[in-house]
Amino acid sequence: MSQGGAASAAPLSRLNSRALTVSDPAIPSSSDSFGAAPPPSAGISAQTWRKILAPYSRPDRARATVQLITTALPLLACASLLLWGLAEGLWPLLILAIPAAFFVVRFFMIQHDCGHGSYFRSSWLNNALGRLLGLVTLMPYSAWRGDHAVHHATSGNLARRGVGDVTTLTVAEYRALSPLRRFLYRLYRHPLVLFGLGPVYVLLVRYRVPFARRFGDRRAWLSILGTDAAGAAIAAGLALLVGPTAVLVGWGTVMLLATAIGVWFFYVQHQFEDTYWRRAGEWDFHAAAFEGSSFYDLPRLLHWLTASIGFHHIHHLASKIPNYRLRACFEENPELQRARRVTLWGSFKAVRLALWDEATQKLVSFRQATCA
Repeated sequence: MSQGGAASAAPLSRLNSRALTVSDPAIPSSSDSFGAAPPPSAGISAQTWRKILAPYSRPDRARATVQLITTALPLLACASLLLWGLAEGLWPLLILAIPAAFFVVRFFMIQHDCGHGSYFRSSWLNNALGRLLGLVTLMPYSAWRGDHAVHHATSGNLARRGVGDVTTLTVAEYRALSPLRRFLYRLYRHPLVLFGLGPVYVLLVRYRVPFARRFGDRRAWLSILGTDAAGAAIAAGLALLVGPTAVLVGWGTVMLLATAIGVWFFYVQHQFEDTYWRRAGEWDFHAAAFEGSSFYDLPRLLHWLTASIGFHHIHHLASKIPNYRLRACFEENPELQRARRVTLWGSFKAVRLALWDEATQKLVSFRQATCA
């Protein structure tokens, strides 16, 4: 899911621990650039942002309940027909894994809002629903919520990379690597690895096995192992009803597709040409949120299926805004319409970008970095 993309970076987060903290005074910062257009957030103070966004940070129980129903019923229908069809040998019904995966993603986005305490007014209700939805998304609620909080607090900060992000090196850091480490980084950033192996790692390793966590982090361990145990019990019950093959092939395909969609969305939300990365002394929370998070301009149906997470710049500015208010917030405030816009077609072009160029303040491809 969306944080799954972040988690897929974990194996490479140690690619070069020294590289992630390199500070080269010879590299010009954004303030050294001449003739550059002002950033979209220029002239907007933190106080102004709060004034704009505060009216939308009110949960609505009726809207939240309707969203839950319009997600649960279609998912139940797709999953039931899919599993029954595979149990009866009707393999063409495997196509239902596609809509089912999108509804799982939509459930994850609701779980995501619960993690921010924005879906309902009650924190108890948010946490209860978040844990319950984790049995469907297989995303352990407490463990994921901790990772995601770090992501929000550090996004775009070059000094605090490695948790909740896609591993991104600067051009200078990449050039300082040994040939072997360059090869490993290029391999990691290859689309087949990020979007092929990445979802498998997130689903079957990153949030299934707690050993990468501190042993003293009892909440994360219980969250992961508890989700594993409950998920295994549900899978065993389904296997008794429709057979293990239908569950493994049918629901396994749904979960892999859903995780791949989540990884893709997380990538597109922060990995685009004019994104935001700064050294610690220059980093600003609101600038990082608005300039380093994209407005993923999708067809209306895809916005609905993904619970409006495409309005990601608004979410990073104010994570207390529930997903069902994001569109209204965007449409009613011209300031928010100045965000970095990424179209569906343009997002596919972003996969070639892999290095942050501090001289031009842009994410560039390996080829561009070589030619510079």
